[in-house]
Amino acid sequence: MLALRLARGAHPLVLLRRLMVAAASAGVGFLLLCTLTYALSHPTDSGASAVRLLWCLIPLAATVHFAVAVARTDPSTRPRSGLSAIGLGPARLSALAAVSTAVSGTLGSMVALLFFLHLRGDLTGLPFDGAAAELLAAERPLPLGAALTLLALVPLLSSVAAALTLRPRQSPPRSAQSSSSPVPSPAPGGLPWGVALMAAGLAVETYASRGASGSPLPLPGESDGHFEGNPAGVLVGWTLAALGLALAGPGITRFCGRLLQALRPGPTRLLAGRTLMEESSRIGRPLGVVCAVAAAALAAATLYDDAAPRPVGPLTGLGAALVITCTTATLLVSALEAKHTRATTTESLRRLGTPAPLLRQAAALRAVTLLLVFAPLTCGVGALAAFPLTG
Repeated sequence: MLALRLARGAHPLVLLRRLMVAAASAGVGFLLLCTLTYALSHPTDSGASAVRLLWCLIPLAATVHFAVAVARTDPSTRPRSGLSAIGLGPARLSALAAVSTAVSGTLGSMVALLFFLHLRGDLTGLPFDGAAAELLAAERPLPLGAALTLLALVPLLSSVAAALTLRPRQSPPRSAQSSSSPVPSPAPGGLPWGVALMAAGLAVETYASRGASGSPLPLPGESDGHFEGNPAGVLVGWTLAALGLALAGPGITRFCGRLLQALRPGPTRLLAGRTLMEESSRIGRPLGVVCAVAAAALAAATLYDDAAPRPVGPLTGLGAALVITCTTATLLVSALEAKHTRATTTESLRRLGTPAPLLRQAAALRAVTLLLVFAPLTCGVGALAAFPLTG
């Protein structure tokens, strides 16, 4: 009840973010239900059903990532003075964030189930002259237990991830808190592991694509369910490469901050570089995820442009739209969180007489530097991911 009361009194932008989580949950739930009906319609084609289920894991992970970012930036779950006295300490607030995330995910899953049943004709008859009857196996009974289990994945995983992310952490020693000297943020240590994961992913993809004379990576909406090669291995390779790029994102962002401060920087470059270094852990990972999605899109476009044209169903477009939307929204939410975090520092700079144009120039310089570093990296990873499949 407390989560519902806080939702009613939340800011419209906060409600919009929660509704976006519900919409993403509805999209993933619909994809999972479509995978279930495909398995019902093709009981002997377990390989194609497994490939479709593997493809559903990508929008599922993107939705959970977005839900955690929304829960982390929710103002109602931030610790404030006086809340512990009424029983709303850090542990209770993290549980409240998990419940709010579960409510948004459950709402989306309910919408997905109702829309799915409506398209199947289980509620009011077949709509659209039965155009979706064959796709959704309208002639076969739907196993309700399996459907509800699949729909519970997004709310369950999102709430657990939000609770783990926002769990109370041990505060630093009081001596460190009262020290007048600055304590710089520790450097993210994921860059070597990220590079190793990218190399391992590309190696797995190269090995899995050997000897594939047909479609080495079939999309879930292709009309031809027969394929050659090892599509699961190719997908695992792409996933490892994407995880590596996401893991290396904070380290690359911190490198951009150091690059801006090289060679006797002026006030603008110094401010932009220090800000990037301080915010590398917050915005680096979602930025790396966006670059991973863009690299996968470039690789897929290269692969399917070079091959013969094949019909692609609407489920592929829905899954791609979910991944792109969720990852981009996560990056924007993280950038907004970073802006709110440095609000005190910005206000202090303005009181010291820092001109507003200097702050705007530093923000623009940060964006341009990240674009100049991450854009070639994304194109390079996309080209390397597509090369074993087209060569």
